[in-house]
Amino acid sequence: MNEGLVVAGKAVPRGRFPHVKRAGDFLYVSGTSARRPDDTIAGVRTDASGKITLDIAEQTRAVIENIGDILKAAGADLSNLVQITTYLVNIDDFGGYNAVYAEYFDESGPARTTVAVRELPHPHLLIEIQAVAHRPEDRP
Repeated sequence: MNEGLVVAGKAVPRGRFPHVKRAGDFLYVSGTSARRPDDTIAGVRTDASGKITLDIAEQTRAVIENIGDILKAAGADLSNLVQITTYLVNIDDFGGYNAVYAEYFDESGPARTTVAVRELPHPHLLIEIQAVAHRPEDRP
């Protein structure tokens, strides 16, 4: 059974695609960011002078939590992840991203690829993660 799911309570995709798609025993999570349902972005601060500061640690945490919520809606969780691909706008953010990633996963976690990209769909986004989870359909 192949089915796509847009998860209520999460930021609506900016395009015609699901948050997650099941294909047999695998769940494919679309690229997920730190965007909130109200279209604000976690890890963005504006000071009194209007200067914007972006926090890779806060955005990474928000992305992983968003993926966890999406997987939960599909009957899985972060422990079901088998592969992730991370897109960073600035490779200098790798250390901050990696430190937060290690709060959630260790060497028994998913296989991982991290690449630097020129930009993401919003100038305040520093990170996006795409993921694959294994969750047999016949499990309760």
